[in-house]
Amino acid sequence: MVTLLSNTDSDFTARFEDFITARRDDDQDVSDVVRAILTDVRTRGDVAVFEYTSRFDKLDLTPETIRVSPEELANAKSHCAPDVLQALKTAAERIDSFHRRHLPEDDNYTDDAGVSLGARWTPVAAAGIYVPGGKAVYPSSVLMNAMPAKCAGVERIVMVVPAPNGDLNPLVLAAAELAGITEIYKIGGAQAIGALAYGTESISPVDVITGPGNAFVAAAKREVFGTVGIDMIAGPSEILVVADGQNNPRWIAMDLLSQAEHDEVAQAILITDDADFARATCDAVEDHLKTLPRADIARKSWNDHGAVIVVETLDQAIPLVNRLAPEHLELAIDAPRDMAAKIPNAGSIFLGRYTPEAIGDYVAGPNHVLPTARSARFSSGLNVLNFMKRNTLIECTRESLAQIGPAAMTLAEEEGLQAHGRSIGIRLNNAPTEGD
Repeated sequence: MVTLLSNTDSDFTARFEDFITARRDDDQDVSDVVRAILTDVRTRGDVAVFEYTSRFDKLDLTPETIRVSPEELANAKSHCAPDVLQALKTAAERIDSFHRRHLPEDDNYTDDAGVSLGARWTPVAAAGIYVPGGKAVYPSSVLMNAMPAKCAGVERIVMVVPAPNGDLNPLVLAAAELAGITEIYKIGGAQAIGALAYGTESISPVDVITGPGNAFVAAAKREVFGTVGIDMIAGPSEILVVADGQNNPRWIAMDLLSQAEHDEVAQAILITDDADFARATCDAVEDHLKTLPRADIARKSWNDHGAVIVVETLDQAIPLVNRLAPEHLELAIDAPRDMAAKIPNAGSIFLGRYTPEAIGDYVAGPNHVLPTARSARFSSGLNVLNFMKRNTLIECTRESLAQIGPAAMTLAEEEGLQAHGRSIGIRLNNAPTEGD
């Protein structure tokens, strides 16, 4: 049964805290299993990857067959409908256009002391993209991960995708080709993360790994962080809709289900100031579930993890939203930008009654790889910066070193690091050295 809350209830605060702190991710601790797999891949390379792929995906690979061939890649398009390929192209163009606008600019200047300072941005050399298989096919994830890497200037983009029983979705391959990815491997799970991070005989290691996956993939990304960079540890999908009674309840109900259908531990939440609208939306959810192909998944998600919260005024929704820090936030209200200005904690915000969250999943432009599990409090969605690094530049003349050097020498002396101070002073001829 979906959780029903009202902020006028005497126990609302306690129940709300219990709700937001309840775990939705897989309670199974897979860390030990994942560490063993990663160690095995690091030690035995291809052989370990092949064994795990055979065990988990029922696919026997060799060094000659692990990589998707150019023929397989080219052939994928012939199995895709033209209108679907055009939709992918539209999405790719819009994603590319949005992310290029957010490329950072280098900075160089000379300060008042005469010191030249700057910062420059450079792409990583290689990025690994994990594309999940399982309950659904995600060509959109290919584009969302690859396009910002391409915009950032990454020269080598590698994709891994599980191919259970040898099956690869043609649309996923078509999306990869559209994004310019030519290095694709038929592997998934923790073994794929290990191969990307450590390298094997068939796969050269990368610098950054992005993309969502199951509990084993998430745990593997956590383990290899430090050896490589990662985007985030993605949890179950979530949507929070703030809606007033002027909305069509059937629209909002379908928005809630658009995330609930991802998997059984996804979460959909409605906050409204209209109790009648809340009831109508719940009724609409039940009605929609009668016809949804993924109704069993969506129903379990809604009943086990969904919530409807009734507040007296919409202003009272704001602290609740910031506390929840949702992955996706819809503001289906009048003046949504006014409310959005007061909400720093959300992955992506969808403004107004005609902006369903699903438009952001595919063609709006901003990335759909977003922080989950309340991590929007401190992190952002996938973007070009995930594939770039910043170098700082410092250049002193003798004159500018003379201006700022003494302060550094004083601090070095206080920290007991005499060589630090002397490395400055020796250039200014005012630091004592042994033998002088």
